[in-house]
Amino acid sequence: MHMSRWFSRDLKRGLKDDRGSAAVEFAFVAPLMILLYYGLSETTIGMICDRRASHVASTVGDLVAQDTQVTTAEMTDIFNVGKAIIAPFPTTTLNMRVTSVKADSSGTPKVVWSKTYGSSYSALTGTVSGVPTGLLAVGDTAIMSEVTYTYASPLQKTLPTPITFTQKYYLKPRKTTEVTWSTA
Repeated sequence: MHMSRWFSRDLKRGLKDDRGSAAVEFAFVAPLMILLYYGLSETTIGMICDRRASHVASTVGDLVAQDTQVTTAEMTDIFNVGKAIIAPFPTTTLNMRVTSVKADSSGTPKVVWSKTYGSSYSALTGTVSGVPTGLLAVGDTAIMSEVTYTYASPLQKTLPTPITFTQKYYLKPRKTTEVTWSTA
């Protein structure tokens, strides 16, 4: 009887004692919170990278569309602007292509000239597919700016594999009807 009284009194005291409950709750919640933190931070960084890739495509295309004639030196400078925009992210996976497109007499978009930066793109030739309907009438030109960027998370906790962002913009020339290429 004495033993059972001691046991029930100790059991009641143990049930009322909540000194270790916070540590147990933390042990259950902490891994989920850490995973949520990594997920949110990696997703946010990835979204920033996607926005920068989009900004690179629009800016590079816009710089060409504002010109009347583009040279190799100007194109190098324009591609350097694209690299500066993507910074502080690494530029090793940044690929850019700028193409002047002109609708021929049947309205088919054809490549006038095409220049690239990076290893993923090659210069286009011939007919261009994917040009939005109604963008070009017969004889019209447009500058097509394309960017791909492969983002690899530095944390690699919730985004363990790289993600490739692809952006494409079409811009009409601003100062002339056609932006020409000069080998000078």
